[in-house]
Amino acid sequence: MDSSRTFSPYSPNTPEDRRAMLEAVGVGSVEELLGDIPSRVRGAPLALPEPLSEQELVQELEVLASANRHALEGPCFLGAGAYRHFIPAVVRAVASRGEFLTAYTPYQPEVSQGTLQAAYEFQTLVCQLLAMDVANAGMYDGASSLAEAALMACRVTGRSRVAHLNTLSPFHREVVATYAGPQEIDVQEVDPAGALPLRPDTACLLVQHPNFFGYLEDLPAMERLAHASGALLVVATDPMAMGLFRPPGEYGADIAIAEGQSLGIPLSFGGPYIGLFACRAPYLRQMPGRIVGRTVDARGETGYVLTLQTREQHIRRERATSNICTSQALMGLMVAVYLATLGKAGLREAAELCYHKAHYAASLVQRVPGYSLPLQGTFFREFVVQCPRPPAEINQALLERGILGGLDISHLVPQGWLLCVTELNSRREIEDLVRVLRELA
Repeated sequence: MDSSRTFSPYSPNTPEDRRAMLEAVGVGSVEELLGDIPSRVRGAPLALPEPLSEQELVQELEVLASANRHALEGPCFLGAGAYRHFIPAVVRAVASRGEFLTAYTPYQPEVSQGTLQAAYEFQTLVCQLLAMDVANAGMYDGASSLAEAALMACRVTGRSRVAHLNTLSPFHREVVATYAGPQEIDVQEVDPAGALPLRPDTACLLVQHPNFFGYLEDLPAMERLAHASGALLVVATDPMAMGLFRPPGEYGADIAIAEGQSLGIPLSFGGPYIGLFACRAPYLRQMPGRIVGRTVDARGETGYVLTLQTREQHIRRERATSNICTSQALMGLMVAVYLATLGKAGLREAAELCYHKAHYAASLVQRVPGYSLPLQGTFFREFVVQCPRPPAEINQALLERGILGGLDISHLVPQGWLLCVTELNSRREIEDLVRVLRELA
């Protein structure tokens, strides 16, 4: 392999640059540099097609994209953490402006006032939404926010055990376990039906409300359970539900987190999303991420600055609380525009539509022979159905009729099926779903 012949138009390194780098690391050629790689795979030919022109490439990608079945092409009843909601056009219009779309970390406040103010408004709206004292400028997503909340509770309390209800999302549980393992933090599962006093070394109790199955938890009881043992109460909530139900702060939550995707962010095949993270004021300095503050400059005019940055890029590593290295500013802007556009009345209306449509769907589904609702209690936008046949078979039959069904949760509930209904599901879509279920029954 001759380094002079491997020069790529997509690489800024000239052949002279490459020779200088090889000399610096003490090798004479690229072959010597890659000597540890077996020769049989080092120069293996790649079965690549002939190059295409831009026009041909675009046409090919369009053909490939048309093979996908996305959530907006027809009735969709799939949720489980990522939700299809109506997004006003103004959200994309504002977020697509060049000064927001291309902005990076606002290290220089004098040239980043717009980005910083957008983050500040996002934090303010999150505090109002969750009824908490202070919020950061955003985390990666809801799952990483919950894991960071668990680590934060361990720092605050000096304890090394985390408890969570068995109704917590299995996806969230995996992320929490991934974060906790290297920190030598034990993770314990708690059944809310027969909750015993927490162990004295428990740092926090993680509660999802509404839970993974869509049902509301008894937060007053969970608050008493956590605080009786000196643990913090961490609530992972659904921000859309805040238009209808009391926020975590009113239940005595010490830390509140949420996945912000449902607030103006499209599904986008799983991301990017944004985690909402808020806490009580006494725990402010243990909060991960970054916080934008509002101040006044030398002339007395309002200005915005990064106030607290508790990641190792900015402070000593041993004092850092997290190494999350992005503020998710663009996603936070979309959330802020969405909430500002809907306002309190609009958010409540959207939440009410989700609630009533979900209950209407549940009332019809449980009348179909063989189908039942195995869980009791108040649910918001999702509910569990016990089916007479494997949910995977039902989903396949629905898909053949252009309907995207719910999530198969048979590993959690026998023949369990998690159905989600939002304001975008029309009455006709719900009744068509039930009609197909009757045909299958």
